[in-house]
Amino acid sequence: MLQNHKFKAHVRWELTEGDSTTNPRNFSRKHSVTVSNKAEELQISAAKAFRGDERCFNPEDLLLSALASCHMMSYLYVCAQHKIEVLSYSDDAEGILAVNTDGSGQFTGVHLKPVVTIKDKSQKDLALGLHEKANALCFIANSCNFPISHQGEVVF
Repeated sequence: MLQNHKFKAHVRWELTEGDSTTNPRNFSRKHSVTVSNKAEELQISAAKAFRGDERCFNPEDLLLSALASCHMMSYLYVCAQHKIEVLSYSDDAEGILAVNTDGSGQFTGVHLKPVVTIKDKSQKDLALGLHEKANALCFIANSCNFPISHQGEVVF
């Protein structure tokens, strides 16, 4: 049975005094996002390369973070299904954004590099293989149109 879940976000931007949107170089990209039922407000801007405030998160950061986080939660889920006790998980994810001459762009790939510490070393091969299953379950990965690769490592 198909279940639908709705998520809501509110984006707010205002022109800063002295700025103008009549020139793409003359306005702030900084804005706020609030997510329904969350206390924190996110301060977001464009990436520094696109005239953004580097102290703020940018959409590219958030997409990469969402993908890495969703993969981790999917991975922990499939490990639990296989009775693998995970003690820690870290990932130094990297994404590549290609920008076209017309200003458009897209992610061309993401490489996840999870390092997982498990309790039972006899489960190492299974633990490594479960990254593919996690990727197949990951809501965010299933929503992406670019390749996502994994270079998992298991330690004890």
